Amino acid sequence: MDLKEKVIKDKLIYKGNFLEFRNLEVELPNGKESNRDIIRHPGACGIIAFLDDENIILVEQFRLALNKVLLEIPAGKLDKGEAIEECAKRELREETGYIAGNIEYLGSIATAPGFCDEIIYLYKATNLTLGSKDEDEDEFTNVKIMNINEVKEKIKKGEIIDVKTVSIFAYL
Repeated sequence: MDLKEKVIKDKLIYKGNFLEFRNLEVELPNGKESNRDIIRHPGACGIIAFLDDENIILVEQFRLALNKVLLEIPAGKLDKGEAIEECAKRELREETGYIAGNIEYLGSIATAPGFCDEIIYLYKATNLTLGSKDEDEDEFTNVKIMNINEVKEKIKKGEIIDVKTVSIFAYL
């Protein structure tokens, strides 16, 4: 069976700073019609940055949607027209102050494919040098250096729940 849905009508409901909320009328594989709410996202990069073989750089950041501070790998959205690898390097520097001597593409994840088209491109950064943080004016992070085994334990205990941070460990 061909599982693809055909879009009949695509209606913009709301356009925010970088997200769009759209309502789509679709034709299902069985010929019936249905409705889908979709969030359009420009994409993002996440970086697991290794200071050495045992220690990585994470950031603490308040996430209003969950009303809590999360521990995450450095990450951020793609700017319009920006090359994906350049986004990864930029976000690492902005959020942590570290500059990657080497950066390697690991893979990508779909964060919430039931209602959002966001793809996060995952990178491994090594050979780091410390520069200075250059956060966006509305961004506040605390840099945390952690042993990779400690991070894995925090994931298993449910203390780290951010999907990009949990997912990147599948690529190591």
